[in-house]
Amino acid sequence: MLLAIDVGNTQTVIGVFDRELLHNWRISTHPLKTADEWALSLSELLTIEGLKIDGIKEAVIASVVPDATQALNKMCRNTLKLDPLFVGLDIKNRITIKTDNPQEVGADRIANAAAAYELYGGSVIVVDVGTATTFDVISSKGEYLGGVIAPGVETSLKALTERAARLSDVAIEKPVNVIGKNTTESLQSGVVYGFAGQIDTLVGKIIDELGEDAGDVKVIATGGLADLVIGACKTITDKDPLLTLKGLKLIYDQNK
Repeated sequence: MLLAIDVGNTQTVIGVFDRELLHNWRISTHPLKTADEWALSLSELLTIEGLKIDGIKEAVIASVVPDATQALNKMCRNTLKLDPLFVGLDIKNRITIKTDNPQEVGADRIANAAAAYELYGGSVIVVDVGTATTFDVISSKGEYLGGVIAPGVETSLKALTERAARLSDVAIEKPVNVIGKNTTESLQSGVVYGFAGQIDTLVGKIIDELGEDAGDVKVIATGGLADLVIGACKTITDKDPLLTLKGLKLIYDQNK
């Protein structure tokens, strides 16, 4: 089996493949988690599905958390007895990165771009709704042109409730109406419809900037909080919550 792990700042997505994706899990990211703790968590998740950790023979990892990167590398070498493939600029990839500083592009965004281009074709825009809301733009030629990084849903709401004395934490969910009848509904409306509006506006400006190169552009939503806002968006054409895992599998196949 192939183990694929996408470590984000807030959540970590884990998948196991045997040609096709068998199972996937989404857990909280704990930067100080040790290699032994990673091994224990992985073993427990696999056991729930009737799988064994010694059945994993290959691994591919995208991580934006340096401490987790080191711990996972150690876990793979010591527990799984294998050398994992870490996604970076030094790997084979059908995507050509055309930014000013390619080394700044996160491993998860490389995986998203690879999967989006392979599965949906270009031109394509990937909207990843997570700790940050990121927009990645891939041309019809498979060129990663760049993107946008905006504050994420949870990040913005947490900052607001911490700095406003009379506002408390609320459940992040879609309210019945845009016009809130109380503070909770007003906050929920601002988050859901505000971020949906942000996505639609930025996608529209990206398409305008692409001009004729936009063609029949597809806009793919992914990320742990995508379901919260995309129902209120007008520009999203497809939803793929497992896009990053699919990208990791594609990249591994091209490099093994």
